[in-house]
Amino acid sequence: MKKLLLLLFITSLSFAQNTNRKFESYKKVNNALEIITSDGKYIIKAYSDKIVETTFIPKGDPSDSESAKQTYNPNSEAVVLVPKKEISKIIKTPSAISLYTKGIVVTIQESPFQITYFNQQKLLFSEKSGYFKQKHIPLDNVKGNIKADSTEVIQFNISPEEMLYGGGARALGMNRRGNKLALYNRAHYGYETRSELMNFTIPMVLSSKMYAVHFDNSAIGYLDLDSKKDNTLSYETISGRKTYQVIMGDSWTELISNYTDLTGKQPLPALWTLGNFSSRFGYHSQEEVEKTIKKFEDDKIPVDAIILDLYWFGKTIQGTMGNLDWDKDKFQNPTKMIADLNTKGIKTVLITEPFVLTTSNKWQEAVDKKIVATDKARNPFTYDFYFGNTGIIDIFKPEGKDWFWNVYKRLINQGVGGLWGDLGEPEVFPSEALTAGGKADEVHNVYGHNWAKLIADGYKKDFANQRPFILMRAGYSGSQRFGMIPWSGDVSRSWGGLQSQIEISLQMGMQGMGYMHSDLGGFAGDYFDNELYIRWLQYGVFQPIFRPHAHEDVAAEPVYKDIVTKAKAKKQVELRYQLLPYNYTLAFENSQKGTPLMRPLFFEEPDNSKLLTVCETYLWGNDFLVTPITKAGITSTSVYFPKNNNWFDFYSNEEKLAGTTSTTTVIEDHIPVFVRGGAFIPMIKTIQNTSKYSLTDFDLHYYFDAKTTQSSRKLYNDDGATANAFEKGEFEVLNFNGSTDGKVVTVKLNSEIGKNFSSSDKNVALIVHNIKAKSMTVNGKAIDFKIVKNNIEIPVLWKKGTEVEIKIQL
Repeated sequence: MKKLLLLLFITSLSFAQNTNRKFESYKKVNNALEIITSDGKYIIKAYSDKIVETTFIPKGDPSDSESAKQTYNPNSEAVVLVPKKEISKIIKTPSAISLYTKGIVVTIQESPFQITYFNQQKLLFSEKSGYFKQKHIPLDNVKGNIKADSTEVIQFNISPEEMLYGGGARALGMNRRGNKLALYNRAHYGYETRSELMNFTIPMVLSSKMYAVHFDNSAIGYLDLDSKKDNTLSYETISGRKTYQVIMGDSWTELISNYTDLTGKQPLPALWTLGNFSSRFGYHSQEEVEKTIKKFEDDKIPVDAIILDLYWFGKTIQGTMGNLDWDKDKFQNPTKMIADLNTKGIKTVLITEPFVLTTSNKWQEAVDKKIVATDKARNPFTYDFYFGNTGIIDIFKPEGKDWFWNVYKRLINQGVGGLWGDLGEPEVFPSEALTAGGKADEVHNVYGHNWAKLIADGYKKDFANQRPFILMRAGYSGSQRFGMIPWSGDVSRSWGGLQSQIEISLQMGMQGMGYMHSDLGGFAGDYFDNELYIRWLQYGVFQPIFRPHAHEDVAAEPVYKDIVTKAKAKKQVELRYQLLPYNYTLAFENSQKGTPLMRPLFFEEPDNSKLLTVCETYLWGNDFLVTPITKAGITSTSVYFPKNNNWFDFYSNEEKLAGTTSTTTVIEDHIPVFVRGGAFIPMIKTIQNTSKYSLTDFDLHYYFDAKTTQSSRKLYNDDGATANAFEKGEFEVLNFNGSTDGKVVTVKLNSEIGKNFSSSDKNVALIVHNIKAKSMTVNGKAIDFKIVKNNIEIPVLWKKGTEVEIKIQL
């Protein structure tokens, strides 16, 4: 306590404060601390040992009246966690009041008034001016300027040395400090290496000091990450909740786990989601769809789904949006087409948009049923944009939500396997439009979020055993809990476009959106470059979703490439399928802990300041170190190998020492990929699609490393389709453990089988890398082994429910 009081005194001298705000009194109300000041009231409460929430209610706010019973707006679009009871205590000293949990201390200094946050005794940050109103002055150099005479601001002091991440999807460099970021979801067509404003603008900041601040308000605004270089963090908005949560962690994975506890975990997607997609803008007819899938079959290139862009409901790009039904001239028998594809193991995914054009087949129905946003006179609000004159579905209105879901319900009953929600920023949403949820600018940033919720809720109600596939390009804090699969918008089909994708995916993974991915090969433009295409696919193997997509002028599907390029692309698709056991286990881990699939290197070495801005190399899961090639003609590249393990080239087995930087030769067949010493990597042989997936036979690669004396990994398995299979006990987890004493290497295999899962015996080919053996036993019996490409291969028959022990004499 004495150390904390001394630190508080130092803080009061070094941090700026709001000298006009005067402390008046405090009290404990239920599990919250209320602080009354000269200009309003603070409510501070703990959600967990590592999460606290602070709300300010200004005097004169309607929620600060007796008629409101001294409450505040409890409705959060982001938060689902329920605060735990009796996890905090309040301590009063002569000059301060503090709220304590086991992990967080919030101290309110009475004079001069100051709120400061500590991770135990480690100072994190403090309120500067806290909450205040200001006249809004639009800035010419900030994209997405908001229309308001005044704005509300919450302002903080931050330390000079910390790096800042977050704010949604942007291409700015990993450290986003120094930028003022508009919070207004907007598409950026054809972006390359820099994009200040994109489709996901999440009001969240993460610090290199391993804390995060989430501003729990959905209205549009700005996030100022010290743009004036005066060590100030500011959140600015037009209206809404003056609420923010402070989240802490002792590691990056714990921090993100805590954040996704707060806002919700991503449900485990269906296994086919991790396969290959056939996609383009777009397929014009049933004949084109069937022809394309046949080419995949003939070329023996794996594929799990085909995505139909807007031509499924109209012959032209403009004038047909909102039809939301099949164009029977071009798709004569869609029910049979979908059924035939399903028989082959191919899912059909359809695009939809939230706009109903006044020229569409459903406009009059939408007007009659009053399911579109309105103007002040409560007439349908219509306006022009690229696709035509339109209204927008009011998904905040029960009638609008039900109407839209019934469209989806009909399509799912027809056999459609996945849904694509496009233009959900919304792409054009004038401020004058009114919805049941509020004015356009109040709900703009949560439109895509609530659209995904509409679909997720519909599945739970009408298709409770199915895992939804919801592909969307706009969302909000917590959209991951609806199963949203986000993508990075209409990226340029260029090397510059590729270069920005790693940063975007890493940043979004840190913000809970673990499946952020790109149109592989790039979308915008008719740039023909087969080297770029292959390099993008090579990167695509080691990122969340493998979905090539582009304008129809440039074929995205490998089956439409020349013979040489097709062969190269096929190898990447095959590798993607071979890694399904590893990748599906990553997906399971994400669903349980929120851990991103793609991870920055500073997750591995949080105290290594040189790694805090690195995104050129990243971790795919825990065990792959990946360096994409994002420029033409590269023949070598520099790679840093994290210090906790030695690393081995995935393709050649060459060893790289822990904590070193090495120049690596780059060849055209693959990008540099390395495996962590001690890792177990489960793989299967190539299959045509995930309907053929089985772990009855699989390869288990063990990357022996003498430095790593003990290691353990797991492999998750279920039917790949049933919703909540883990929670229902319909799963198995295969555990692998490796250890060595320098003379003997011991590998143990055991399993956990869910009470409702039907397991089976497994033929495992244990492939041990980087080892020379004299002899070996399986469960005490000597066995023969073979050497394949300098690796030892051991056949293991693993009876279900048993433990297997392999001993290798060095």
